Amino acid sequence: METISFGTDGWRATLEEFTSPRVRMVGQAVATYLRDEGLEGTIAIGYDARETSRGFAEELARVLCANGFDVVMPERDRPTPLVAHAIVDHGLVGALAITASHNPPEYNGVKFIPKDGAPALPDVTDAIADRLAEPDPLPAEDHGTVEAVDFTTPHADAALELVESITGNADLSGLTVAYDAMHGSGRGTTDAALERVGASLELLRCERDPEFGGGAPEPAPENLETVIDLVTDDGAAPDLGIANDGDADRIAIVTPERGYLDENLFFAALYDYLLENESGSVVRTVSTTFLIDRVAEAHGETVHEVPVGFKWVADAMADHDALVGGEESGGFTVRGHVREKDGVLMAVLAAAMHADEPLDDRVDRLLENHGTVVQDKISVACPDHEKARVLSDLEDEIPETVADTAVESVNTADGFKLQLADGSWLLVRPSGTEPVLRIYAEAEDETRVATLLEAGEVLVEPLV
Repeated sequence: METISFGTDGWRATLEEFTSPRVRMVGQAVATYLRDEGLEGTIAIGYDARETSRGFAEELARVLCANGFDVVMPERDRPTPLVAHAIVDHGLVGALAITASHNPPEYNGVKFIPKDGAPALPDVTDAIADRLAEPDPLPAEDHGTVEAVDFTTPHADAALELVESITGNADLSGLTVAYDAMHGSGRGTTDAALERVGASLELLRCERDPEFGGGAPEPAPENLETVIDLVTDDGAAPDLGIANDGDADRIAIVTPERGYLDENLFFAALYDYLLENESGSVVRTVSTTFLIDRVAEAHGETVHEVPVGFKWVADAMADHDALVGGEESGGFTVRGHVREKDGVLMAVLAAAMHADEPLDDRVDRLLENHGTVVQDKISVACPDHEKARVLSDLEDEIPETVADTAVESVNTADGFKLQLADGSWLLVRPSGTEPVLRIYAEAEDETRVATLLEAGEVLVEPLV
């Protein structure tokens, strides 16, 4: 039981620890939790494209059914946002998703999604962790059933209807999109949604490969060289590139001029675009660019800053009826949709934005109006059991200056975020999914960011 812990977005571990007996214990814990909450009915169970995911999903289904719950499952691996949407669409008591998202193939994971379709908050995951136990089946006559259900069409219908309500026209005829599924669950889902609204597609890595080509299904620039080369080619290139991570809850954008479009810049462009026709505040994590704040200020809107983790974004979106919420790692959702990050919805919306006005042009205008921002991050290896100690020690080591600039304030919402006198910032926080500490920095140019990251590394490494 001690090896099962719910981090930023569920429990993830290598297959040495992520085993069938432990998965069954999670299933029993969820069943007990739901019963204790007075929730009876049907639960969704989804899974990603990893070799072991279908089997683990079936293990969960057996445990939940043996506890009297009916189970609905997709016919194949599908994106996590489709599982979240199915909860709301079918009026379910919750869902479980077997996925390790962007982690390498030797990992797997499981996350519980409550009945509102938003990520589970710590009070829920703590309650589940407290109930971890061996399966305790009911008599056979009280067992539930398993049914294969189409998660794809209802989600696509809802996403396309929302995009049309935002843009006024979801017809993407004449737009060519290079789509890279990274061998993950977005294949046959994100591309199908884009095709439904008329986009022409060039497909990359849209075949299932449980090993993800030997790497991690992480849509970072170094993993998207083919689609970047394709879109930035001076010849007859696609108009836009889009990639999803392994379970397609995140998105990466590639544009003709910039190549890989920094997620912070896309977030700012998205918010600016939405504000053309609607009003509303924005939710961002502590690791996300202050450019969002400048866009909000220009429109008289409010920014709500939350810790890293989409559960906090979703929670704040509900509290403030925010127009959009997101994080610098490429996870976004908008008002009117399920409060879970959704790389399928965002693919269609990003394509519609680009069809209306090239994303490069919008970003150029934002930077001209609000100033240039650059952000980057590095990782410092740190065992999970040492993270709390390192952060405690760091509290006593916060300097008065960083890279010859005064520290004006310290935000402790998630680790330590040092706001500097020149408007730049440095953030140190523990990863919720990997045994590392993340160090982020934002400033007006790459040289300054590199200097800040080096200063952060010098500050943190002696404490590990």
